[in-house]
Amino acid sequence: MNKYDHKISQKNVIKQLDETVINKIAAGEVVERPASAVKELIENSIDAGCSDITIEVADGGKTLIRVIDDGLGMSDIDLPIALRRHATSKLPNNNLLNINSFGFRGEALPSLGAVGRLRIISHNDGNGAHEINVNGGKISDIKPAARTLGTTIELRDLFYATPARLKFLRSTKSELKAITDIVKGLSISTPNVAFTLIDKTGGKSRKIIQVQKEKDVSLASIKNRLSRVLGQDFSKNSISIDVTREDVNLTGYVCLPTYARASNAMQYFFVNNRQVRDKQLIGALRAAYSDFMPRDRFPAAAIYINCRPDFVDVNVHPGKSEVRFRDPQGIRSLIVTGIRQVIAIEGHRSSSTLSTAALGAMREQTRQIPNATDEQVTKNSQNMDDSGNKRFFTRDVEPAFQETWKPSARDFQTKDEHAKFIEEFESFPLGAPIAQFGENYIISQNDDGIVIIDQHAAHERLVYEKLKEQVKDNKIEVQALLVPEILELSEPEILVLIEYKDNLSMYGLKINQFGINSIAVQEIPAILNSENIKKLIFDILDELTDLENSDTLEKKINAVLSRIACHGSIRSGRMLRTEEMNSLLREMENTPNSGQCNHGRPTHISIKMSDIERLFGRR
Repeated sequence: MNKYDHKISQKNVIKQLDETVINKIAAGEVVERPASAVKELIENSIDAGCSDITIEVADGGKTLIRVIDDGLGMSDIDLPIALRRHATSKLPNNNLLNINSFGFRGEALPSLGAVGRLRIISHNDGNGAHEINVNGGKISDIKPAARTLGTTIELRDLFYATPARLKFLRSTKSELKAITDIVKGLSISTPNVAFTLIDKTGGKSRKIIQVQKEKDVSLASIKNRLSRVLGQDFSKNSISIDVTREDVNLTGYVCLPTYARASNAMQYFFVNNRQVRDKQLIGALRAAYSDFMPRDRFPAAAIYINCRPDFVDVNVHPGKSEVRFRDPQGIRSLIVTGIRQVIAIEGHRSSSTLSTAALGAMREQTRQIPNATDEQVTKNSQNMDDSGNKRFFTRDVEPAFQETWKPSARDFQTKDEHAKFIEEFESFPLGAPIAQFGENYIISQNDDGIVIIDQHAAHERLVYEKLKEQVKDNKIEVQALLVPEILELSEPEILVLIEYKDNLSMYGLKINQFGINSIAVQEIPAILNSENIKKLIFDILDELTDLENSDTLEKKINAVLSRIACHGSIRSGRMLRTEEMNSLLREMENTPNSGQCNHGRPTHISIKMSDIERLFGRR
């Protein structure tokens, strides 16, 4: 028999494990790493009704974890009972379907005492303060201590009693980051509690997190806490959500689609204030943004789901990080529809970080420009006309063909007409168009500064939203081709198109198989011209192939509509009259989700006049 054979020997007799071994086994489930211990201790403090929690750690929690709170505390009678497995005050009726606290299993303290050196000092009102110690599962006698109302729990040398577990811990930096993430999440879940996280590695004291308690748990208080924990950028670029369906309430803040992140690290979910990392909730959030965000980008959000305790089972995961809802599809629908509604209300609004990035790029370019010489000034002045407008030259063009560029004014007979136009529309959110440049961009002026609009991206979103409405109402406009477009395709490609033939017909694309290796396109959406049908069909094939494993028809419908909209929108390089630019801007202001194109790219960037003045050193 080889030494790795796990078969049970007939000589082995079934026996009851002793309490210390049981606690060590339980610790393997409950305490995966120092961050797990911090989570359990903070949740105990919150359950005790505290309003202020201080967390001190050293060496990423490996050598010290200390949690200090001002909660109810425990009496000298409660202290030894709290160190027994499955001893808790949080299940008064022994009902696992009516849990109103973070903890309820009574496993954390005995598990921590089994694998580390645990010290508890607690002051219960009217009973004074008492101390108890546990080292590797051995409990000391209770003795009097000194501290104010509340509890201090100190855990030193985590896993010293199970040294093999130490080998699986990560670096001090990684463990500290995990602890920081846990404290962030718990501080967001309870804005009415103050949190302080201090790193005491190497005998030094460094504050990592410090947030004061908010007055309540309202949306305003949640936003204050989010701005302090996640930063002002998230606060500025988030939208509040508050919807209720039957007995479930969904509140919190979700980001603008253009405030996309490179990972899902800035996604927080709370079910009855308990932070969870649940796959079905993550999937629902992803689905809510699927129409606005590239597939490799992730939304940021803090979502609070409040429901009756018997509507959700929180006892399905050792770390209580996953839950099971009685009506999971109802929860998913509430998240998806709720988020899409608030994003639609925001309309053309775009992330402020885009402007910050643009200004940063401008400052970098400014720093790279050397001091101008007299020769350069003279040369540059030759490129201006008498009115101070810049001339644009193409290489080797005769002087007679040199064109002077006068932004937008070319569409007006007099300067007064142009001034009246600016005055009429600059109070609108996207302002009055004043120029077009780079073959694809519109510059407009509003009361705050300037707005730069990507004309193709903006029009693509407008066309997309119109197509969705037309499909929804079954009123999509089509045009029949006088001569059907015949396309040669491979057999797998033809099979895909034939499979979705009826759906494509809903979008205005009528196709039929034509011979063995071809299809005939007989009708197309009215917004398209017949020049790019081949490219459109191949783009649609790409989308249907990419989404082959998708279980929702809506994803496939929207992917195809997105491709049609891209082909039917204003192309880069097309010169627009002022009236056309103005019409595009006004339509953006009245169209939901127009802040980003179908691929998740921003449609416009706003730059405030005050930022422009700072850029030129005027402020």
